[in-house]
Amino acid sequence: MNSLTVQNRTDLQTSSIISSEMFGRWIDFVEGTEKTVSTYTRAIRQFYEWAVDNNIQRPTKADIKAYRDYLTQEHKPTTVALYLTAVKRFYAWAEEEGLTENIAKNVKQPKLSTEHKKDYLSTSQVKRLLNSIDRGTLTGKRDYAIIALMVTTGMRTVEIVRADIQDLRLLGDFTALYYQGKGRTEKAEFKKIAPAVEDALRDYLTARGKADPTEALFTSSANRNAGERMTTRSISRIVKERLIDAGFDSDRLTAHSLRHTTATQALLNGISLEETSQLLGHKNLTTTMIYNHALNRANSKAESTIASAIFG
Repeated sequence: MNSLTVQNRTDLQTSSIISSEMFGRWIDFVEGTEKTVSTYTRAIRQFYEWAVDNNIQRPTKADIKAYRDYLTQEHKPTTVALYLTAVKRFYAWAEEEGLTENIAKNVKQPKLSTEHKKDYLSTSQVKRLLNSIDRGTLTGKRDYAIIALMVTTGMRTVEIVRADIQDLRLLGDFTALYYQGKGRTEKAEFKKIAPAVEDALRDYLTARGKADPTEALFTSSANRNAGERMTTRSISRIVKERLIDAGFDSDRLTAHSLRHTTATQALLNGISLEETSQLLGHKNLTTTMIYNHALNRANSKAESTIASAIFG
């Protein structure tokens, strides 16, 4: 008998079928960050609720495929892949524990596009974005510094959020900002800060006033949480609003577009693929090559050459 049979829509952690002890053992197996555990928990709960809604008493491989197809209709491919991965990992673990067969084994993930879903800014557009920010206010100085930092270093919003004042240090003959990279547990890596960007950071910190070195590099200016560390959501919102104010109102332009801009500008200005990969903190050079491929495609004269041959 399949011990993971779905019988009712109870909370997974208190279900008589999936006990809190059993679910806890699986979470320990996952060994992810708090965010990962939360995502996997939500994914498993959604799968079982879907099974209940569809009167599935004993899930089979066909049911896993049907669930994948259901997700495909409701969510983006990346979300489908994430949720399906959680289910596959859960059943792989359950089989190892002798609880049930791995019915999710060999169920294929949805095909994901390797093309970027966000656009990048040209040099003139970056200048236009920065010049549109009024630096006469504390908020303006902060937003200018954030965008200048992100667009020149490729830092992610979460890396910006984690940065403290003390992470800004003199290293040899340049200023560096130490940061906690993706998948890291400490601030062991650094970004070289260009003089113009450092000036913007110092201008903001001076206007902000005396602060403890352990405080966040960037803080909120909203009334409800002024002076507190910013969130990734607030930084994303700020960048989006600044983009719109500068005349760049597009769904494909977001805070993550600044990271794409960093990569594209690096390659356009002769920085090698290897250096660009190191700058972005990519573990695999193939990831960086996606930017190179997109850039080569954008610079291609194939269409215009064909049109000239046909129309003269």
